[in-house]
Parts: sequence; C-alpha cells; structure tokens
Amino acid sequence: MTPTDEDALRVLIRQAVARQLGPDGSARSVDVSNAPQAHASHYRYALPETDGPCLIEPAVRCNHCGYCQSHGH
Repeated sequence: MTPTDEDALRVLIRQAVARQLGPDGSARSVDVSNAPQAHASHYRYALPETDGPCLIEPAVRCNHCGYCQSHGH
C-alpha cells in the first residue's frame, strides 16, 4: 500500500469512527429495546481457556476464536 493509499484509508476510517461517536467524542447511546433476543447458537460454553492445542484441530495452537465454546454458527 502506498503512502497515499494509507492516508486515504486513514481518512475513511476516521470519518467512519466519527459518524459513530457523539459530538463530544463519546460513544453514542443506542436504543436496544427493539433488538431481537439472542439466539441459542450465539451462546458460549464456559470451557477452560488454554494456550495449548486447539480442541477442534489439535495440530494447531489455540488462538481463542471461541469456536469450541459455541455451536460454531
């Protein structure tokens, strides 16, 4: 990525962040009263954290993706 591309990307990111923040730079409040209820597939099981092998793919080191703690959806 060229410096010009990086600068343009930084401007776009700053603009996107600014749209999500309030005028004083604090996070906007969001009304979640009409938000859908969480689906069971989004719940995560309380499995012990590990820095060892992945429970799903033991040949790979755990990267804490959470796939083994959910239904994988």
